[in-house]
Amino acid sequence: MDENNFREAICPACGIIDRFGDKWSLRILVLLNENGTMRFNELLKATSGISQKMLTTTLRTLEFHKLVNRKMYAEIPPRVEYNLAPLGKSLMKPLYNLIDWTLEHVDEISN
Repeated sequence: MDENNFREAICPACGIIDRFGDKWSLRILVLLNENGTMRFNELLKATSGISQKMLTTTLRTLEFHKLVNRKMYAEIPPRVEYNLAPLGKSLMKPLYNLIDWTLEHVDEISN
């Protein structure tokens, strides 16, 4: 593959990775994968350092990109639950592979 074709092929991948590659999205995806369905406050407590506003923004973005499902119950007080959408579930194996690779090479990458 020549360099121009490579750039054309990789650019869409970079744009898609940007949708979940930020500081908080990866953590939320892994939490939902490991814990299944979680409520907002559970996610907030489990994600050290995130603000309510940033968690809300992150969850909305993940939902918009069809990686996370949001289910609201008509109860008082309102109950909202989040879980991985099928697309989010399909992302987890390659995501864990990338995490494993990163952990294996952290010393080389950091230097």
